[in-house]
Amino acid sequence: MSALPPALRRALLDLPQKEKDQLLTRLVAQDAVLTEQLAYRLLEGPEALENRRATLRQQVDDPVRGFHQTPNDLLVILRQLQARLAYHTRITEDAFGEVELSLRLLANVLRHQPALVARLHGPTQPLLQHLVRRTQETLRQAEKLHPDYHLELAEIAQAVLAGLFTSGAAPLAREAGLPASWE
Repeated sequence: MSALPPALRRALLDLPQKEKDQLLTRLVAQDAVLTEQLAYRLLEGPEALENRRATLRQQVDDPVRGFHQTPNDLLVILRQLQARLAYHTRITEDAFGEVELSLRLLANVLRHQPALVARLHGPTQPLLQHLVRRTQETLRQAEKLHPDYHLELAEIAQAVLAGLFTSGAAPLAREAGLPASWE
């Protein structure tokens, strides 16, 4: 984003307040993400964060329990859910929520889809690679959080790592340098 030339900046600031307000609302309306960020910050407030997390928690829990024709079907769903989690973080700046829900998603897949993650072979390889990569990225994000959050995440992070190392993704996890346990 380029900076405004000083003369234009001065001219904008010298506009009457009513005109500035109209310009501001028109500009904000052009950016959907900014509009949602402002709605969250100004209208919903931090109290709505837990409601948003609960909605995402339900979305993370439901689709991975069902029957999936192929590993690729599940992979598509995982990518869509991960995009929703990233969008949630972009709107709310809830880094802890993204890490917690990502770990929950990974744990659910490993727990509820044992047939799809049991063996590493052609059809399951993209799914298992995705699980390892997401685990690696999520643990990296978790490391950046305040150490107090590590205690809250330890149990689910341990469940994800244990699930990976007992699934067909174990060789991929070892190759990626994932730890067998998380402290």
